[in-house]
Amino acid sequence: MLVDRQFGRRLAHSGQVLVQRVHRAYRDEVDLTHQALLRAWSAFGVTFGVTRTITLWLRGGHGPAGGGIVIRGRHIHHYNLGIVLLTLVGAVALCGLERHRRHPLTVTAYGSGIALIVDELALLIDLQDVYWAKDGRWSVDAAVGTVAIGGLYLAAVPFWHRAAQQVAATCAEAARGQLPTPTR
Repeated sequence: MLVDRQFGRRLAHSGQVLVQRVHRAYRDEVDLTHQALLRAWSAFGVTFGVTRTITLWLRGGHGPAGGGIVIRGRHIHHYNLGIVLLTLVGAVALCGLERHRRHPLTVTAYGSGIALIVDELALLIDLQDVYWAKDGRWSVDAAVGTVAIGGLYLAAVPFWHRAAQQVAATCAEAARGQLPTPTR
């Protein structure tokens, strides 16, 4: 039991040191432009994943009887929500103050709006609801997921490299029992 508590304390201490080091790497390596890119790509990936999960859940017979958003008996596809988000982001870009253009809410709306549209791109291209056609659906999901991860990585390459170095250094120091005391 004592060994378990000591291990738990060492693990928590290692986690604190690692979080501080990665935060410092982020602060040192990621400027305002790259922060906006990271947020937008993160929003894209998360929104795409959540949208796929919800649509699969609805397709499985869960949720509302209409299978999603229904207004006056008409199904509203989620690409419409993406178009609304991008319209709002465009208005901020054209008429908003500079500080609003890179605001976390603006860049999150941008990434989310694109994901909502990309998820139903086949519907927009074919102008028929081929959303659940088996041909290629999983490969499209995998491709979009790969693009999201690639974009997130490319948005701040120096940060990701330094963060990986910090993870490796912290693990090595923890294994040797040589971790510094976390700073406040």
